[in-house]
Amino acid sequence: ILSFGAVRMTGGRMELNQTFYRLVSPGTPLTAENIVVHEIVPSEVAAKPGIETVLGEFRDFCRDDILVGHFLSIDLGFLDQEVKRLHGTPLRNPVLDTFSMHEWLRLRLRDHPYFLPPAQHYRLYDIAKSFGIPVNGAHNALMDAYMTAQIFQRMIPMFQTSGVRDIGDLLKIGIPFEGGESAKLADEYFNL
Repeated sequence: ILSFGAVRMTGGRMELNQTFYRLVSPGTPLTAENIVVHEIVPSEVAAKPGIETVLGEFRDFCRDDILVGHFLSIDLGFLDQEVKRLHGTPLRNPVLDTFSMHEWLRLRLRDHPYFLPPAQHYRLYDIAKSFGIPVNGAHNALMDAYMTAQIFQRMIPMFQTSGVRDIGDLLKIGIPFEGGESAKLADEYFNL
C-alpha cells in the first residue's frame, strides 16, 4: 500500500471539504512494477509515515461508513491483510464496488446512453469516460476517489429506476466483483 485517497459523500453529494489523501512509506524498496502501477517514485514516499500510522488515520476518517471503490476486491485484499496484521480483525466497513454496480446496471439498461456502445474495458477511467466524466490530470488515490464518487453519483438515479429500494438492496448489488459471482448473487436476490 503506497497511498490512500477518499472523499466523503452524504447521500449522493460529495463533501469536497472532507477528503483524505496520504502517501505511505512502504518500508521496502519499490519495484519497477510498483512505480508503473502507482506512478509514485521512491523519493515521494521515503519520508512519509508507515502503514501503521496512515491506516489508523484512514480508519478514523472512514469510521463505520460504507466504502465505495472500483474493483474493490483488490484493494480490500491489501487493506484486510494490513488491518488483520495490525489489529487482529478484518476491515468491517460495508462496501460497494462500482464495477459490480456498473455491470448490474449495464445488464438492465442496455439502451441507456452511458452503456452504448458496449464497453470494451472496465477500468475506472474507461467507465468514467462512458459516463461523461472528464479524465485528466494526475493519477493518484484522491483523484481516483473523486472519479469513483462521480460515477456513483451518476448511477444513483439509474438504481432508483431499476427497482433498488434501499441501501440493503444496493449492498447486495455492489458486492465486490470476483468473477461472475457478484452479478449471480444480485440476480438471485432480485429474482432477475
